Amino acid sequence: MPNTSDITTIGALARMSSNAYVEEGAANWWDLEGHWNVSDSFGWNEDGIRGHVFADPTNSTIVVAIKGTSATFIGGGGSTGKNDKTNDNLLFSCCCARVDWSWSTVCDCYSGAYTCGQDCLEHAVMTKSAYYPAATNLFNNITALYPHSQIWLTGHSLGGSLASMLSRTYGVPSVSFEAPGDLLPSRRLHLPLPPPPSSFRGGKSSGPEITTHVFHNADPIAMGVCNGALSSCGVAGFALETRCHTGVSIIYDVVGRLGWSVDIRTHSIKPVIEQVLIEDWGVTKEQRKKEEEEESVRVNRRGVRRWGWWPLPGGGKGGEDGEEGKEPKKEPDDGQHWGRGVPDAIRQDDPEQECVECSRWEYE
Repeated sequence: MPNTSDITTIGALARMSSNAYVEEGAANWWDLEGHWNVSDSFGWNEDGIRGHVFADPTNSTIVVAIKGTSATFIGGGGSTGKNDKTNDNLLFSCCCARVDWSWSTVCDCYSGAYTCGQDCLEHAVMTKSAYYPAATNLFNNITALYPHSQIWLTGHSLGGSLASMLSRTYGVPSVSFEAPGDLLPSRRLHLPLPPPPSSFRGGKSSGPEITTHVFHNADPIAMGVCNGALSSCGVAGFALETRCHTGVSIIYDVVGRLGWSVDIRTHSIKPVIEQVLIEDWGVTKEQRKKEEEEESVRVNRRGVRRWGWWPLPGGGKGGEDGEEGKEPKKEPDDGQHWGRGVPDAIRQDDPEQECVECSRWEYE
């Protein structure tokens, strides 16, 4: 299992996800510093799913990195762009990308007035033209090539959602970055989903979660707010209407800690690697200055206590209540660990958490 509480591990997987967009040796290829080598590549002569297979020096661990959507409005492009958009609109829309009357649908399941055929949708996401069946074929081929290796899955955006759906299908670990909500397409594909945590004794399952999503709250796609005909996604022809994720989600509060605005441009993997997936990602200048001042006070207090002198009654206890002698109080930890390391993981697929999507639609 990848250690998803370790920033180095998550950073390495994010770099592999970024490398899935380009061929090995390209100018924007991330160096993995000899810890991982490209063992194989797939899809580069076709216009469907693409990526690379990375291996550690002993081939004991294999990482399959799947390319996400190639789209100019998020800083990319390429020959797979048309098929990428079709699969985005098929997997992550409420009903065949029927946003309003002016949109052309990607399947024939819409029956009018926010009503959609459930069986029709389930059949549509399983057709051979969709990426999910192609991804299952890819996984089967890789397991045949590496029968004795443990396999991890990773990807960014659409590639991350495909990785998480393969994780649910085959029971192998995945770490996805800035992926659209995959819970709705996973249910339509009838993929195995764990029972809600409330069904376990103490509210926790007995084993680790295999599916992990990593994203920040300035990304409208991962947060599920880039929807509607007039949104930046809608203007570009994408119906990305899902917001709920399977497994656990590690959500970086870059809006609150770094002052980022919700912007489609933050969806790109590059700023995530360079500005978010670092050890002190959320430590502001003001916070750092305050911490340095508090540390200076602690050092001075330890020094005067060692020599048994304190310029206050009580020998350093600070008066009757001793407040001046106490350590400075820290702000409560909100799960972001004061902007350092990896935030705590949460669940979005628990019905008690009320992660709601496509609430206006009826399925028959």
